[in-house]
Amino acid sequence: MAELSKNTFLFYSPFILLLSLSAVVSVPLQLQTLLPRPLPSPPTLSWTDSESESDPLAQLNTVSANTTLEMHLEMHHIDAFSSEETPERLFDLRLQRDALRAETIYSLVSRAVARNPPRAGSRSGFSSSIISGLAQGSGEYFTRLGVGTPPRYLYMVLDTGSDVVWVQCSPCKNCYSQTDPIFDPTKSRSFSGIPCGSPLCRSLDSSGCNQRRMCLYQVSYGDGSVTFGDFSTETLTFRRTRVGRVALGCGHDNEGLFVGAAGLLGLGRGRLSFPTQAGRQFNRKFSYCLVDRSASSKPSSMIFGDAAIPRTAVFTPMLTNPKLDTFYYVELLGISVGGARVRGVTPSLFKMDQAGNGGVIIDSGTSVTRLTRPAYIAMRDAFRIGASNLKRAPDFSLFDTCFDLSGKTSVKVPTVVLHFRGAEVALPATNYLIPVDSSGTFCFAFAGTMSGLSIIGNIQQQSFRVAFDSAGSRIGFAPRGCA
Repeated sequence: MAELSKNTFLFYSPFILLLSLSAVVSVPLQLQTLLPRPLPSPPTLSWTDSESESDPLAQLNTVSANTTLEMHLEMHHIDAFSSEETPERLFDLRLQRDALRAETIYSLVSRAVARNPPRAGSRSGFSSSIISGLAQGSGEYFTRLGVGTPPRYLYMVLDTGSDVVWVQCSPCKNCYSQTDPIFDPTKSRSFSGIPCGSPLCRSLDSSGCNQRRMCLYQVSYGDGSVTFGDFSTETLTFRRTRVGRVALGCGHDNEGLFVGAAGLLGLGRGRLSFPTQAGRQFNRKFSYCLVDRSASSKPSSMIFGDAAIPRTAVFTPMLTNPKLDTFYYVELLGISVGGARVRGVTPSLFKMDQAGNGGVIIDSGTSVTRLTRPAYIAMRDAFRIGASNLKRAPDFSLFDTCFDLSGKTSVKVPTVVLHFRGAEVALPATNYLIPVDSSGTFCFAFAGTMSGLSIIGNIQQQSFRVAFDSAGSRIGFAPRGCA
């Protein structure tokens, strides 16, 4: 009997080995085509729909508290303010902004988590300024909108990582250089100061009062930038849609790394962000689609209202950090490379704990996706194996996996899929293998972080319509959503 068992084992061993090998062979590496394109040139500032600006008597839709409308905006990349720079220089500046933004997001979240209970605003002055962590110079996209009545059209940065809406105002104690004339609130019929004791003033993290007992605001940013001035309500005009009584900061003292645009439209989840303030009018829904600027000269776009939610989107639940309400959190369960789940990338690496540590956020102003380091290393190693046929190039900046694609018009690269809870997001090749110089060097556009917080950046979001449905507590992704 023992002899029979031994012979049986000898007979089955090669068979089992053959089965194992066939299982490996039966899962071929999934590849997709990358058409290598050069770094994008600086975009030009142009607006296809500005009839309400050119015609002050144009009929406008006024959004009241009981009205629901939809609103479409063009978005342009911040590089348009630096049209004299080379593509290489613009990319270098983008990576510098990106490093600053990621660092300040991590700092902001760690401070918020360490605060127990969450900080209440200081009513008597500015000793406890809100530290937003995100300077306007870090915002990557902007639009043009009208401020006041009659509307004065200004460039405003759009940022899902900020809450307070603000604009530079005259008279200026300190104002940075902007493309348009500085907004003068005395020439607006709809500008109104906010009294110190009002709920709006109390909703600021840091507020104060002037001698007339009107509300003052101050927002300090992680890079040392600051904006200070009168907290007020004003009418904003988006193409043909007018939204009244939006609480915004009228900044008379604005110092730091602000560039080009006149102010900032905060799109975060906080109480004073534009989506929250105008939530009832637009059913608490908005979306954007960021074009791949190396492949298209069309502008990116943003939609508010029910039309913002595409029928083709897949959705994942929107999570909330109990210590910080600004950011949009999601649950990432895993990642596939070349058609196979990466073994070292587990849900526990992306989980937010009860104290608000860790997790994953979707951010419009961060360019490069940062994954907590163990997840990144596992994913990167899987990609390197799958792309072993490509000629390697030296590391570049924060990228440690680069390839020499000079002279190539088409290459095959492993597929990359992000597995969110309820939503599989398959990335186009241009969303993770990107040009970094004019010599044909392309790098894997992810990075590792020692922080427990992972950030899904805008390079990976390109060509998807990313929908923020706060009413349904969900975030959606629709491929080819920029059409």
